[in-house]
This record gives sequence, C-alpha cells and structure tokens, in this order.
Amino acid sequence: MNLSPVGKGMKVGFARLLVIVIFGIFSTQALYAEESAEEPKPGTYNKLKVFSEILSLIESNYVEPVGSDTMIDGAIKGMVKALDPHTSYLPPESYKEMQVETTGKFGGLGIEISIRDGVLTVVSPIEETPAFKVGIKPGDKIIKIEDESTLDMTLQDAVSRLRGETGSPVNITIFRESFKAPKEFTIVRDIIKVRSVIKKLYKKDIGYIKIRSFSKNTSADLDKALSDLEKEGISKLILDLRNNPGGLLNQAVEVTDRFLNRENLIVYTKGRSEEQNMRFTSHDKVAGVSYPLIIMVNGGSASASEIVAGALQDLNRAVILGTPTFGKGSVQTIIPLSDGSALRLTTARYYTPSGRVIQENGIEPDIIIERTAADELEKEEEKEEESKEKTRLRRFLREKDLKKHLKGKTSIGDVEQENEVEKTDKEEEAAENATNEDLQKDNQLQQAVSLLSGWEVMKKMFKNLQIPTADANSQISMK
Repeated sequence: MNLSPVGKGMKVGFARLLVIVIFGIFSTQALYAEESAEEPKPGTYNKLKVFSEILSLIESNYVEPVGSDTMIDGAIKGMVKALDPHTSYLPPESYKEMQVETTGKFGGLGIEISIRDGVLTVVSPIEETPAFKVGIKPGDKIIKIEDESTLDMTLQDAVSRLRGETGSPVNITIFRESFKAPKEFTIVRDIIKVRSVIKKLYKKDIGYIKIRSFSKNTSADLDKALSDLEKEGISKLILDLRNNPGGLLNQAVEVTDRFLNRENLIVYTKGRSEEQNMRFTSHDKVAGVSYPLIIMVNGGSASASEIVAGALQDLNRAVILGTPTFGKGSVQTIIPLSDGSALRLTTARYYTPSGRVIQENGIEPDIIIERTAADELEKEEEKEEESKEKTRLRRFLREKDLKKHLKGKTSIGDVEQENEVEKTDKEEEAAENATNEDLQKDNQLQQAVSLLSGWEVMKKMFKNLQIPTADANSQISMK
C-alpha cells in the first residue's frame, strides 16, 4: 500500500504522539494515583487524533521546516495558557531561574508581575530596587517590553524578557490611569538584594516593622526586629505589608504565629486532590507578642501578605488599615519533569480561618484609607509654605506668652519650673520632628500612628462606658 507524503507524516506523527500520551498517562498516575481509576472521556481521544493530524500536516506541508520539539513546546504552552495566569510551563533554563528567586538575591528589575484581565500588570515594586527608583507603581500595565507587545505573552515569557545581565538596560512601556498616553521607562538591571524586614520607632512607644517580601530569613529577621524594638520600650506595633508581593508560605505562617499566643488555624487550602487539602496552625513553642497591632495593606499586598492579614483579621488580633489587597490566593505546585523542565500548576485555593476565599476577593481593610498621591502632598506643602513662619511661631506660643494672661496656680511664683518644662518640651519636639518626617509624606502611616497613640485613652473610655441593655452591668471592653 502506497502512502502519500501527508499520510506518511500522519503515521509518524501519530506514533510519536502515542509515545507522548503514554508517558503522560504514566506520569499523571504517579502524581495522582487516585485518578487512575477514572475512565478517559471519549472526546479526549478524538481531540488527540485531531492534534496528531495537525502536527503531521505542519511537519509535511508548512512553508518552512519546523522542528517537532518547537511545535510540542508550543502546544504545551498553549495548553497551560488555557488555564489561569499562574499555571505555566518552565523550560529547564526558566526552572533554574525560578529556584533562585526565593533565596533573597537574584538579578532583575525588582518588580512582582501578574496577568490581570489579560494584561501584564505590576503587583508591586520592591523598595530600593531599580524599578522602584524610576517610579514604577502597583497597578501599572506593562504594554511593551522593548518593542514587543505583551498582549498574549505568558507570564514566564515576560519574566524571561525582563531579566538579563546585571548593568544592562531594558525599556518597558507603561500605561497608568493617571497617564494621558503610555510612557516608556528605561530600567537598568541589577542584582536584587531583598532586605525583607526594616524597623522604626514612632512617638516613643509605637514600633513600626515593614516586611517587604517573605523570603527564607523573614521570620528570623522579624524576631530580631521585635527584640530590638522591645528593648526600646514599645507598647504598640504597626506591621506594614504594603507593596509586599508575597513569597514563601511557611514564612507567612511563621510570621502570623509571632502574633498569636495559643494554637489557632492560620490558613487552609482546598483542591481537587486530598493531598492538596492542608491546614496550617500556630503553635505555643514561641510566645507571641501581645501589643495592640495595626496591619497596613494596599493593592500591592499579595499572596503571603494576604494570608497574614486575613488570619490576624479573622482572629481579631489586628486592625487592618489601608486599601483592598491584590487578591492572589491560589496555590502553585512545582512539579519537576524528566528533561529538567517543570510544570508550575495551580492546585488549590487559600482560605482564611473563617473560610473566606482570598483568590480574586483579596482582604478588605477594617479601616479604608486611600494613599494621598505624592504630588498632592507637595501641593499642600506649597500652600503651607506661605504661613510656615507663622506656624513655627505658634508652636512655641502658649497662653502664658499672651499679654496680660491669667495666671494659673502652678505658674504663680514658680518661674524656674516653667523654664524647665519649656526647655523639655522644645527638646522633645525637636527630636520628634527629626524622627517623624516620613509621617508627613505618608497619610496612611500617619493615621495608623494616630490610632495607636490614642489606644490607651479609647481603651479606658470604652471600658467604663455603660451600655443601656437588659443587663445593667453590661460594659464594652477592649482587649
């Protein structure tokens, strides 16, 4: 029997496909044994037959020769692209790069990206990185990398194009809601060294800790920061998770555990397979800190950040302040393949202790405060500049400085004490102005500090507040 070139190609292509399908079936059985009993759907074989026909036709009749490896890789990428944006095929080179990402030192621009509504979107720039320094912001749409459109570009392809040799530039075209037209940014690639935890002190007793990402040393760095702040006498704490793109799950669980004093459910996952249904709880091996806690979040807070914020919100352990988070609450399992490549497969969803789905929904803050844009703050500062001298004078003028002011009992005949108090006030004010300059540029942080500053006053007020109910002894209490 004579076969035409197309027929021969079909025969060869179908034989190759059978090998691939058989290998795939055995691989799947090894990963998910419980699914081996399921009968393959009749339509599956029909589609595989069509696939083999197309593969053979391309090999035999396409205008230029095409390697079968190229077509198979393209087919795999197309298959995973039909799923969610976080499922991807990692060729051997990409898989090696991915393994470096969570070590806290890697090359690139310093941005976390995702695909949202089909568009390549910046989740968050990492502070003090090249992208952050040139002004890339959460929510920016990357519409071009160099001169290539990002439409229909996979997440992994985008990452590969953004990375490169240290010191080499890359041009990305950004569209932002405040832009009238897309704008091109030139960013010089650098080694990204992530200092995951930084600390500060406000108002003498309010500790501030910012977690930039959840890398392998985050919980240890947090312990050190908490220890240092405890020595400085803090009694309240702000945990800043804004623009934190996430990272390692175990670090999110350990960070959450630091603020709990008994065993609690922190997060759980649910997937199709029983092995994907997991629960992560706190433990009592380490005594958690019990300071009043405010957690700051925004649209750049994703994944591990949302796990921490969602758990501590559900457990009534913290007040969440800021704007709604990104809503990335899915679990990706990295499955190594035989040729050194890997499949990054979405296998489950994250749930907060109360059962809320993080994916797509994000975490809604208890107190919503929009971040005032930097240019608006500058305008306000310009308006205030005119009366700056007057304001400065008012800081040092009190009732006792007014002409013919009425004397108070403690001020009569006690001039030395007045001078001493005045001197102390000025020293404290100078120190406060020196350490709190950043509060003037960050209205969300300013609100968090103000809330904690009045914590003890509000606690005392609510503790003594009588409520008209059937029980006359009922009171509001604040823990």
